[in-house]
Amino acid sequence: MALKPEPTAPFHSVQYVLRVLETISKHGGGVTDVQIARETGLPTGHLAPMLAMLRREGYVEQVADGAYVIGDSLILLGSGVTRQQALEAKLQDTLIELRDSVGAAVYISRYIDGEVKITQFADGPLAPKVNEWVDFRSAAHASAVGKCLLTQLDQNGRRDHLSRHKTARLTSRTITSEKLLFSKLDSQPPTVPILDLQEYAVGTVCAAVPLTAGAAVGCLALSLPIEHAHRLRAAAETLNRRAAPVVLSLAI
Repeated sequence: MALKPEPTAPFHSVQYVLRVLETISKHGGGVTDVQIARETGLPTGHLAPMLAMLRREGYVEQVADGAYVIGDSLILLGSGVTRQQALEAKLQDTLIELRDSVGAAVYISRYIDGEVKITQFADGPLAPKVNEWVDFRSAAHASAVGKCLLTQLDQNGRRDHLSRHKTARLTSRTITSEKLLFSKLDSQPPTVPILDLQEYAVGTVCAAVPLTAGAAVGCLALSLPIEHAHRLRAAAETLNRRAAPVVLSLAI
């Protein structure tokens, strides 16, 4: 299925992050940020926040002399048959931290074999997950998750999806016109979170940002009860800024 060009998002250039990790991995005894910048061609201003993020997520460590070495998270993800379990555990830890940071249930969704699938989520007593009263696979036109995934498909991919899942009216705010839906998807800025203001379910608002790692189509999303709708935009911006570790885990 053809995809649109890779969108611009926080740390969208995951290739550069991987290049940094490759450089650090080559230097078993450690490597300075100056040497990393020289070998990768990254400006120091871009490299510093990237290294800070990698340290925070445990992918690299900084030793006594200031040099960088690979961290436990990267070692664990490369551990053969346990890689998938390690990846899921790492992603779950990231989601739990993000849930607590934004005060909302958070989700990872992927578009797999032509269907919307929630692959992992983190909720809690103070961050309840959305009530899936209509199967998410049938509600891509109405949910932030679904619309975010559809923005990453080309016109044929979208039409194929909607030929199998009709644009049913789920609330009074649901867009049921395919033409209007496509127009809104096309006009969606790639760096701005997609919002669902009670289009999927009355009493719930949601936001989603794309997770672009290679050819995979995915997104990171959150949901809030309507009484917390005033926090949605700020929470969505935090979600957008914090997407980088999730993208990186999916790309490694």
